[in-house]
Amino acid sequence: MENDIRLMLEKLSKGEVSVDEALLTLKKEPFDDIGYAKLDTHRNLRKGVSEVIYGAGKTPEQIAGIIKALKSDGQEQILITRMDVEKAELVKRNLCGSVGFGEPERDAVQMDYHEDAHIGIVGGFKKPDGIGKIVVATGGTSDIPVAEEAALTAEFLGNEVTRIYDVGVAGLHRTLAHLDDIMSAKVLIAIAGMEGALASVLGGLCDCPVIAVPTSVGYGASFGGVSALLSMLNSCASGVSVVNIDNGFGAAYQASLINHVK
Repeated sequence: MENDIRLMLEKLSKGEVSVDEALLTLKKEPFDDIGYAKLDTHRNLRKGVSEVIYGAGKTPEQIAGIIKALKSDGQEQILITRMDVEKAELVKRNLCGSVGFGEPERDAVQMDYHEDAHIGIVGGFKKPDGIGKIVVATGGTSDIPVAEEAALTAEFLGNEVTRIYDVGVAGLHRTLAHLDDIMSAKVLIAIAGMEGALASVLGGLCDCPVIAVPTSVGYGASFGGVSALLSMLNSCASGVSVVNIDNGFGAAYQASLINHVK
């Protein structure tokens, strides 16, 4: 993925920006202190991806304030994770506001909320620019909220995503019905609770990296996802790596990095 420094230098070499404009970009403060948060304004320069807002534990007013500050700094697309429905509604109201008679403010910010994933998106999705596609697969329907967090994050980061849901090993024929998608993936995200066997099965079928996501779905002995986590860590299939329980965002971020290595 081309980061902002490379793009800025390319524009400088083509004469699209002046030396002073390029220098101003590099001289910006590395963070913006807004009291309750210090926003990493250089994240995109270092990582190729701008700062993401983790919504859990933040108030709607704090989330809206961070969004407005990031927008003011020039970040057009913003991802907010782990935000429940009630909080999302309050954030939307805070962002839109009014100037009387129900008229929206001129600088109102629109946020799209995806309830299944508990994700908010400002500025829409960027055009896919990854090398291939990321396949997101789940063991069961109950794993879909984590899967949607992963799928939407991957799409937000500029990846083509194929979803394959409810293809767990309790009915292996369901998995095998999607072999074309599995074998054509650049990266595969395997999301499962219970005993977490899906990651090993997919790892043995595909020729690409598999990122396993254990979920907290399961009965008592699943220990809130610990059973699936340990199973995935002990996978006998080569090329399987594991992220934390229910961490769809982390899996998608890593998958996106792999899918953008040229």
